[in-house]
Amino acid sequence: MSEKILKLATNFSRDKLVSVGTCFGKFTKTTKFRMHITALDFLAPYAKFKVWVKPGTEQSFLYGNHVLKSGLGRITENTMQYQGVVVYSMADVPLGFGVAAKTTQECRRVDPMSIVVFHQADVGEFIRNEDTLT
Repeated sequence: MSEKILKLATNFSRDKLVSVGTCFGKFTKTTKFRMHITALDFLAPYAKFKVWVKPGTEQSFLYGNHVLKSGLGRITENTMQYQGVVVYSMADVPLGFGVAAKTTQECRRVDPMSIVVFHQADVGEFIRNEDTLT
């Protein structure tokens, strides 16, 4: 958060203030960290492993579906299996987070209907879950 907002937040007592700033995620009951989509704009420029999806697959991904080989545009070299990735459109717009289901080398050989990226979070969640957002 900006320093200006931090100073404004000090006007409220701690018991009245729920949170300040951008939520990057939360810890689960099993102490694993689950990344929220609100962190996408901050993390996307620094992502080491990226996946680009074809225009026809963008909407499918934004509705919460996994990425199939037929919808894969490009993938970063040397991406390992189960590696966290940032999913981009072909126009380099970050769409969300995922987990690589296959390595880069396996992606070249698999069947077009095989899942190559497991869906984790996407920018469409704001619209799908607007009633439950706090």
